[in-house]
Amino acid sequence: MERKYFIIALLACVLAFSTIVVLNTWTQSKLTVDERRFDFDLNGELSADEQRLMFRVTRLEAERGNKFSTSEIRQMRSGERERSRGRGGFGRGGRGSRGPSGPRLNPEQVAFRDGTATIPDRETFEKLSYQGREVRIDTQLTGIEFVKFQIENTHTETPQLYFMNTETHRSHGSFMNAAGLGRGQGQMRGVLSYRPLFTSPNGEPGVYTFEFNPNDAFSFEEIKLAHDLLVSKMPILKDRLGYCPLWGAIGIYNREKAFYDAAEFPVYFEDDLYANIGYLPLNQAASFGLLRVLALDERPTPRDIVICKTLPNEMPRVAGVITGVRQTPLSHVNLRAIQDKVPNAFITKAWENASIAPLIGKYVYYAVNADGFEIREATLKEVETHFADLRPSKTQKPKRDLSVTKILRLNDIGFSDASCFGVKTANVATLRTFGFPEETVPDGFGIPFHFYDAFMKHNGFYTKVEALLDDPAFQSAYDIRAAELKKFRDEIEKGEMPAWMLDAIAKLHNAFPVGTSLRCRSSTNNEDLPSFSGAGLYDSYTHHPDEGHLSKSIRQVFASLWNYRAFEARDFYRIDHLTTAMGVLVHPNFTDELANGVAVTDDVVYQTIGNYYLNTQVGEDLVTNPEERSIPEEILLDWSDSNNYRVVSMSNRTMGGGRILSDAHLRQLSSYLGLIHYKFNQRYGHVGQAKNRAMEIEFKITSDGRLSIKQVRPWGQ
Repeated sequence: MERKYFIIALLACVLAFSTIVVLNTWTQSKLTVDERRFDFDLNGELSADEQRLMFRVTRLEAERGNKFSTSEIRQMRSGERERSRGRGGFGRGGRGSRGPSGPRLNPEQVAFRDGTATIPDRETFEKLSYQGREVRIDTQLTGIEFVKFQIENTHTETPQLYFMNTETHRSHGSFMNAAGLGRGQGQMRGVLSYRPLFTSPNGEPGVYTFEFNPNDAFSFEEIKLAHDLLVSKMPILKDRLGYCPLWGAIGIYNREKAFYDAAEFPVYFEDDLYANIGYLPLNQAASFGLLRVLALDERPTPRDIVICKTLPNEMPRVAGVITGVRQTPLSHVNLRAIQDKVPNAFITKAWENASIAPLIGKYVYYAVNADGFEIREATLKEVETHFADLRPSKTQKPKRDLSVTKILRLNDIGFSDASCFGVKTANVATLRTFGFPEETVPDGFGIPFHFYDAFMKHNGFYTKVEALLDDPAFQSAYDIRAAELKKFRDEIEKGEMPAWMLDAIAKLHNAFPVGTSLRCRSSTNNEDLPSFSGAGLYDSYTHHPDEGHLSKSIRQVFASLWNYRAFEARDFYRIDHLTTAMGVLVHPNFTDELANGVAVTDDVVYQTIGNYYLNTQVGEDLVTNPEERSIPEEILLDWSDSNNYRVVSMSNRTMGGGRILSDAHLRQLSSYLGLIHYKFNQRYGHVGQAKNRAMEIEFKITSDGRLSIKQVRPWGQ
């Protein structure tokens, strides 16, 4: 009998275990095979921490072209936890922990593949340096060009400096093993970094900084010894080298501050470096054109390289941009430069620069690079050849699907409907499926291309476009073209709408509560594309309750398809004007918002790795079209840890100089940006577009403090 009950109990346990396994398998089946790699607790769901790690790892995998192993992912998870506790270093350990493998070498005896005793010029520094993601636990060096160094015998009269070949040896331990160096008294292990965007003490672009392990705390005398050794063995560092104390050295620095104040070399904290930018490459490219200083009321041509003393809110296509004041990196001007693949940089007082001023009024070659700009006089033949090669040889016809003939709610529009409604409308509709809190993404309607096409045909406007395109004066004179386009826009705004269209638009309007102001936003088949952002080409309008029929604002949006700047962009790229179409995204207008912002899922400005880039400004001062002298809040936000962020610059519009985005907003943005990047890259990859493409969002902080996302599109680079 006992045996019988034992068998029954055993069978019950087996059945229960099998049920658990089946349920667990069924639960996990809700995750994709790729997502299951990050389900560490095997509960069939990804926690917020597991999702953040997945977003970070999958991005790195896409860039390197293969997947990490399970053990590597678990190490990254452990590494993130260690990093969140403030731990880090310069790659100590490794092979060096086993002790030197050969006799001790003096600096002059080290083979160049391992290191060198001197760096005579910038070219040698570049050969020894490393710049990229493979920095082990030295995450603060990610994306920075650096050469590690080691000083021996600091406690003697004959200290020795070794420059490491950092391409060969990423860690000090590995180099020490190769050079026969053991661990002992009088050692300093540091890193020499090059920061091309910042202005050096001698006024030239480019600063070198030296620092040590984050938990090292050397005295001023030791720091001065290191400085003097570095300058003596690398002469180009003279008047261009500063000390950057990390967190472990702050205490002793404060105690010895008087010595540093009197020293001949500067001390840089990382925030000081960002504040000292004298050159900022907003878009790295090269071009030819006529160099001219652009007045506020002047209209440039596509062949002009313009110097702007203040940043214009909009600009037609030009050959290159230089501003003498710090640009808003996510402004429409810079997004246009990225889209048009033309060089764009901030250069302090560019019109007074010794390399630039003598060339004003001449044809030039202008290139923007990560570590500086190039400019020289060019011949007319070079200019003509450049522009002949730049324009497409054939007419391009954007995809225009007129099969959808009715206005649809956003909830009924999908990602694949962009060819009917425009990418802006389709992407906002797609955002609404990501499970964000209610009202994070606006709700509304999409007016399809069919309405624009029917309106144009009803008024005979296509015939007028054809007449303009055949007019020699319109084609050859920029002023005539601008004037004729303005007249045409006026005609469109006064155009007649068929009765069925008026009824459909009125029905849309009536779907919102009485008294609601509506935002009518351009959504064409010629913007927000992976290959063409179209940023700032077209206009959106707010329709207020006292303005009558909504068709008034819809016609204004239709008319903006024929903006001068939009026409010039299409004309340059040989995009067929007659197949370009305008849809309209309609949703309630935001009022009295606390802030406007733009964020990109990569650091597209300073090129640091593993950070989101955020620009935010107070009120209705748009980051994309900033008011004059407006400086936004600029933040680098870690991909996986919202507590890890850097405020690069504060807004000049806040009361008392406070921060605009709270910690709570940063936590939300970190979570939302990771999900947006992951989900949209899945969709773009599915339709044959490049994966791991950075995504750009426009967001608002509403009057009641909520985060709202109003737009998403692929970043234009």
